[in-house]
Amino acid sequence: MKPNLHLTRRKLLQISGLSSISLLLGGCGTPVFEGVIGALSEPLNENFQSLLLKPQTPVPEFSLNEIEPDALIVNTYRSTPLINQEKFRLIIDGEVENPVSLSMDDIKNLSYTSTIIRHVCVEGWAAIVQWGGIRLRELVAIAQPKPTVKYAYFQSADGYYSSWDIASTLHPQTLLAYEKNGEPLPVDNGAPLRLASPIKLGYKQSKWVTRVTLTSNLSRFQGYWEDQGYEWFAGL
Repeated sequence: MKPNLHLTRRKLLQISGLSSISLLLGGCGTPVFEGVIGALSEPLNENFQSLLLKPQTPVPEFSLNEIEPDALIVNTYRSTPLINQEKFRLIIDGEVENPVSLSMDDIKNLSYTSTIIRHVCVEGWAAIVQWGGIRLRELVAIAQPKPTVKYAYFQSADGYYSSWDIASTLHPQTLLAYEKNGEPLPVDNGAPLRLASPIKLGYKQSKWVTRVTLTSNLSRFQGYWEDQGYEWFAGL
């Protein structure tokens, strides 16, 4: 299926979230998540919340021969940051029982997964990409979030920031990726770690992620673009 490259930003925001009825984690299979997925308060409206109560279903993926290696456009918030991958640490903190600081070796020693999904930009272009890395919910589980957690904040090495609802954060196809199309993730695409997920628009998929903070309250600083008027949920 070819992407519709003629969607306007307004139309994308009108349809965003329609597939997000699949976000609840009925298949988590681990007690650490019990009680984490409660009611998702503002800025979700009541209709959205009722849709989120439906069981989770994975988003259909693409085949290897459908990958579009040259279609992913590099957008940067500032300049590409310089990161020493040998000294890099991913911090997971906030309302957790076990705050963690993980090296790339630590992360690569965890269960690897890959997914071939469509990356959709609010500017109207899309690209089918294979991402490889670690399911974000596995990293969250290590940190042992408290039952009150509703949101995840993401901070990046270039100063970019964003926030997600916890259900999207724990979706089985939401990754912190360190590979792109079977190769090490290029720095311009967010190495050493970037968010990749088929259920969020591109501006929610932060590059150069250095910290994930789990919290029960959504700050007035919701995200770089969100604070300038872009939709917060930005689901697909």
